[in-house]
Amino acid sequence: MLGLDLPTIITRVITLIIALTFHEFSHAWTANYFGDDTPRLQGRLTLNPLHHLDVMGSLMLIVVGFGWAKPVPVNPYALQRRSPAALMWVSLAGPASNFLLALLAAVPIRLGITAPFFLASSKYFPSLSDIVYEFMWINLALMVFNLLPITPLDGEKIAEYFFPPSWARVLETIAPYGPIILLAIMFVLPILGINILGTVMYPVVNKLFTFLAGGNG
Repeated sequence: MLGLDLPTIITRVITLIIALTFHEFSHAWTANYFGDDTPRLQGRLTLNPLHHLDVMGSLMLIVVGFGWAKPVPVNPYALQRRSPAALMWVSLAGPASNFLLALLAAVPIRLGITAPFFLASSKYFPSLSDIVYEFMWINLALMVFNLLPITPLDGEKIAEYFFPPSWARVLETIAPYGPIILLAIMFVLPILGINILGTVMYPVVNKLFTFLAGGNG
């Protein structure tokens, strides 16, 4: 699979199941908390990965280290009745869950618990250290990626809440073209030698990784 070795694939599948499931469950739980029962009625208020994972998004995470799951359906009008900020909190819950998972992964790194297992990997299985480091990096990448203010990513609704009205209207105008813009950024522009994700995302992810790992990354 594009030159990926088996330990990397195993590590990313483990991360995929945990990270994307918790991401979408967090959206569903927060929406339910704010009085929107749409996710619950759609069977998304669950930690069962089969209810959340998307085939293409899962493959992307395994191949390149970040991806997506099936979006959790919500009713913005039901959320607005509870609080003007409810939709923002529902959107923020997903990236926040990935940051929390990265933070938990940083604990054994900070304590040096993974170090004795660093050499335990083989050509067939990843070491504990491999799993923890990759798990942490991918969760941070998922967080930063989803915070981009482009529809259908979570960052669009978060930015819409905090931006001044004139900027929010710009986001609303380009929202219908968001998926096309996102596909262009991810697949078309790199072919032309323009790596926006690499320029914008990865320096942020690396700095967060170094900060959380305390120089042990």
